[in-house]
Amino acid sequence: MKIQERTGAGNNRSAAPAQPGVGERLPAPPRERKPALAALAVLLILVGALGATVLVLRAGDRVEVVKVTKEIPAGESPVEGENISSVMVAEDTSIHYVKWEQRAALTKLKAKNTIPGGVVAVGEMFGAKSGLPAGKASVGLSLKEGQYPSDLKAGDTVSAFPVVSGTSTGKGSSGSSGTSGTPLVASAKVNTIAAKSDATVSTGNLSITLLVPQEEVAALASAASEGKVVVARVSDSGN
Repeated sequence: MKIQERTGAGNNRSAAPAQPGVGERLPAPPRERKPALAALAVLLILVGALGATVLVLRAGDRVEVVKVTKEIPAGESPVEGENISSVMVAEDTSIHYVKWEQRAALTKLKAKNTIPGGVVAVGEMFGAKSGLPAGKASVGLSLKEGQYPSDLKAGDTVSAFPVVSGTSTGKGSSGSSGTSGTPLVASAKVNTIAAKSDATVSTGNLSITLLVPQEEVAALASAASEGKVVVARVSDSGN
């Protein structure tokens, strides 16, 4: 009886399902492939790369144009190396930039109005003829040494005085001359001034043009024709 019971017990044990050994892993289910998501990821990468390329190309789309480095008075022409230089800017077809390769033609034109330094030049600033501010006239003066400040420059505000000849005295003519206390023009803007390369500058003579009120032109022009004008720089009063 004992032998049979043991045999039966052994048979029961052998019939039970075998348990997995320690450390053994159950087989993982196969992963589901999603080709649509992979294709979308690749597409997004390509779109991002294309966008970055376009931005780089646009950033590099620059042109060399003319920049005003020093104020150009109305009626003056720009001069390379004196009041204009080159600068790179982003290209914009809505802005009429003056290209650097066009500077030779630009120097033959004149500023329509005073152009401040530090701005980029555009075509609308220049023309074949310069415009004068309303109520102003341009008068040319030929001055001798001593009749103008040695550091006079375009853009300065000056007063113009008549030269008065010496008066006679009981001992004879003094032969000296001076200036009247009443100016011919109280405030005028120096519009143009002879270039340093001008031959007259080396002799001490200087040719300038002044922007003066129209009602003061006659007196100034009359004195200028006789060479009897002295100009003195004054503080700018906004003219």
